[in-house]
Formats: sequence, structure tokens, C-alpha cells
Amino acid sequence: MAQYLIFGNGWIGNKFTASLPDAALSRADITNKQAVHEAIEEHNPNIVINCAGKTGRPNVDWCEDHQRETYLANVVGPMTLRDACLEQKVHFVHVGSGCVYEGDNNGHGFAEDDLPNYFGSYYSKTKIWAEEALAQYPVLQLRLRMPVDKGPHDRNLITKLVKYQRVINVQNSLSIIDDFLYAGKCLMEKGCTGIYNITNPGAMGHARLLTIYQEIVDPTFTFTVMPLTELMTKVKTGRSNCVLSTKKLAHHVTLDPIETAMRKCLEHYKQVIDARK
Repeated sequence: MAQYLIFGNGWIGNKFTASLPDAALSRADITNKQAVHEAIEEHNPNIVINCAGKTGRPNVDWCEDHQRETYLANVVGPMTLRDACLEQKVHFVHVGSGCVYEGDNNGHGFAEDDLPNYFGSYYSKTKIWAEEALAQYPVLQLRLRMPVDKGPHDRNLITKLVKYQRVINVQNSLSIIDDFLYAGKCLMEKGCTGIYNITNPGAMGHARLLTIYQEIVDPTFTFTVMPLTELMTKVKTGRSNCVLSTKKLAHHVTLDPIETAMRKCLEHYKQVIDARK
């Protein structure tokens, strides 16, 4: 018996598995009802966490050309897990996305009960559809946004950005992975349900992130800022740029503001890079 059963053998799924005591990782296809039921019966967990889904490689443009695969993974899969958990009376936790908004809601940030306003990519549409369907049930939904980690990885926003010499500079909410995992665990332990924005308080543009990267990790790194209109000539579909409110999360857990958290993260990032030299 495992306390937690995690679906999704990707970056976030493995991060959750490593961070939680008594966690098992399933490689079952979440769109396969029989496979899902068998995995839950085998491990008999108290909590099921869905970390599976399609975000696209190298980016969400992939989802535009693979809409069926994206829909199955991001919409049908979560519904299959929801139904199985309801039938077997297991608490269901779904890792969603904050990429369902555009803007900063007049400086207030978007709260969990604000209706999504960004439909500019197929990826974002599927996240909205799944979120709305799950919201009708006692499910805990953790919104992840532009994940940042303390070590290099192709899914880490830091690693992505340093590959480019030109970046946009729009204020965005960000999720420091260690804080995301910690906050998610706290909410699960309290038996919370509903949607939660799991981002560090505040917002940061790419230029600020890379300026701190220059200061802490690599003083020789250089970059320039390009307008958002230029980016749109280089990609197939739109990108969500938004700021989320963390007031609801703050009732349960306190996270470092993004400026403080980013500095800590980049200090560790440099240690990892130096150790690999």
C-alpha cells in the first residue's frame, strides 16, 4: 500500500515521487480505464496525483499539430482518473496550469474563481476544459506556472531562457518547483479541494530573471529584450503571459516572494553547474 500514487512518468511526476514519503509512480496510460483501475487497486493509495499530460516538445506549438494526442492526455485522461478515484473513494489531486489567463487583472492578479480569459493556444484550451470539468467534483487542482528548478533541465524555465539571446520581458507568475511541491503536500495533508494557484508571491519578467542569472551564475551571459510582437512572428501559436493571485494559498502556506525564491534557486543552480565541471 502506498499513501500516494502518482500518474505521469515525466519531470513533475518524478519530482513529486521523490519528494513524498511512501509514494509510488505508475506508468499506466491515464486514458485506459482498466489500466488506471488496476494501478489503483494494486497500490491502494489514499491519494492519487495526476502529473501526466502533454505540454509539447520543444514547446506548446507541438500541441497545435497534435491536437488529438493533446486532448486525450489533457482532458480525457484526467476525467478517467477522476471517475476511477470517485468509484474507489480515493482523494484525487490534479496538476493543472496557470496558463489559462492573459494579463494581470488590473494589478490584482487572477484569483482562482476568475474565469479563464486566454484561449490563444490549443494547449491552454485543453487545460481550461479539464479544469472546468474537474471543478464540479471534490478534486484538488494545483495550478503550476512557468516552473523554475534548482538544477538544469529542459523543462526548467532557467535552462530554456539561457538558450536564447533575445527574450520577451512580460511580467509573469512563476512556480519554484521545491515550493510548489511543498505547498501541494501541505494542501493534500489538509484534505483541501478546489483550485489553488501554486506560484510564489509577486511576478517577474524574463529580463529580471536573466539579470539575476548574470549576477549569480554567469557574469559573461548576455541577452537583449525583444517586443512580444516579434516573438509572435517566430512561433505557431500564442503564449499565455499572466499574473496570478496567491491570496487563497496564503491561508494555508507561506512561500518566499519570487525575488527571494529566485535568488535562492539560482544560487543552488550555480552549485549544480559548478559540481558538474
